Amino acid sequence: MTKSISHLRGAEATALLCHGTADGFCASDMGFGESSGPTTLYGMVFDAGSSHTSLFVYEWDSDKENNTGVVSQTLSCDVQGQGISSYANNPPEAGNSLRECLDKALQVVPAEKQRDVPVYLGATAGMRLLSSATEQVLAEVAKTMQEYPVAFKGARILTGEEEGAYGWITINYLLDSFTKHFGLGMVIQSQVTNIFGALDLGGASTQITFMPEGSVLSQNEASEVTLYGYSYNMYTHSYLCYGQDEMLKRLAKELIVESSPSTRVHHPCYPKGYNETVSLSSFRASPCTDGSDPRRPLGDSIVTLEGRGNASGCLAALRKLFNFSACGQSQDCTFDGVYQPPLRGQFIAFSAFYYNFKFLNLTEGQPLAVVREAIEGLCTRSWEDVCSSGWRLCARLPKYCANANYILTLLLDAYKFNETSWNNIFFQMKAGSADVGWTLGYMLNLTNMVPPKAPARLKGHRPSLWAAAIAFIILTLVLGLTALLLLLWV
Repeated sequence: MTKSISHLRGAEATALLCHGTADGFCASDMGFGESSGPTTLYGMVFDAGSSHTSLFVYEWDSDKENNTGVVSQTLSCDVQGQGISSYANNPPEAGNSLRECLDKALQVVPAEKQRDVPVYLGATAGMRLLSSATEQVLAEVAKTMQEYPVAFKGARILTGEEEGAYGWITINYLLDSFTKHFGLGMVIQSQVTNIFGALDLGGASTQITFMPEGSVLSQNEASEVTLYGYSYNMYTHSYLCYGQDEMLKRLAKELIVESSPSTRVHHPCYPKGYNETVSLSSFRASPCTDGSDPRRPLGDSIVTLEGRGNASGCLAALRKLFNFSACGQSQDCTFDGVYQPPLRGQFIAFSAFYYNFKFLNLTEGQPLAVVREAIEGLCTRSWEDVCSSGWRLCARLPKYCANANYILTLLLDAYKFNETSWNNIFFQMKAGSADVGWTLGYMLNLTNMVPPKAPARLKGHRPSLWAAAIAFIILTLVLGLTALLLLLWV
């Protein structure tokens, strides 16, 4: 079944864009108010992720509203505390947590324009994992938003496929990949080979999105997007419980149950000399780790994880989190029996892909061999050596060996990049003037900023000017050719 992410019409659009909305928000309710002449317009999007929430404020010139690449990012604000899913037992605090960033956003938007600013909140994998209280949390978010002088358009939970598709739209919009502009306002479709794929790694899920060779319309992971008059058939899939935070929990649980009934467990990914105390009851807090295991019940006992700094052992332990055997001999399969067509083109890897590799200074296009060597070097360093090296955030350092090796396993073993195609991955968090992520693509879709129809001409070019310009070019060519012929004749 093909899913259309952008520019649906009628009941089908309502079904997709109103699903999961706390306050009845629909895509058709996205006006900006009346405006006379060109002016600066604004939009805001909250990214309510599993581990934290961020607010992005965008602005653009109304006179260029449907041109590609004209939106710029005015503000990004990280909300203090954890993601809104952490407030399941205290929903009002989910709304209150947003106030500081909302106050900052209103400082950059002129007062006379604030009531026309569309504000959206999209929640991702953390809320997808929440088994209860989702409606209460979103309702409290909406209640807080409605206290502010903005055009609040709703809070909803995105599907994993929407998250992947909107990230893909963001990247290619910012890099001007969808269309190419020429003189006199001419606009044509870019070559498909210029379209980037998107690799997103969050706290609770990971997404891969790209345009495969040929058609994958018969697959559930296929989505069709119409942008600037052209249809794009993309492959997108989201893996819940495969974000880096949930991966670390799953890894710890697997190591513990394998070592049952010991209360001191070797952790190959943690630095040697580092210990962490874990209560088995903590695994019951997430659906990703809550399942019972006959090897060890999830009681209330305490276990100590002892770091061993073993890079190869870390990779081996991480591979056990993937069910590669479910694919059999199929080449069009990642893991857990999930279909994926062959990779195609270049990819932008962002979010936790970028942040982990940035920490290791591996975002400059280093060959895979150099990447492996750097990760192994980090993993073999002792905790005393790592934490005494001047790092300011020692609390986060034990996770980097596991995170980096997990990224290698995900990209190479699961998604099937290799020594050659590795060079097609670009680790970056910004493109053009904005952060890479799903939020901009989400806003572009809901405000119809990326039109389904190709603009016949760029704004500011009147038909009379077109005719005059074309006539001038033709006359110039004729005169030039005449002069050349006269020179040759003489």
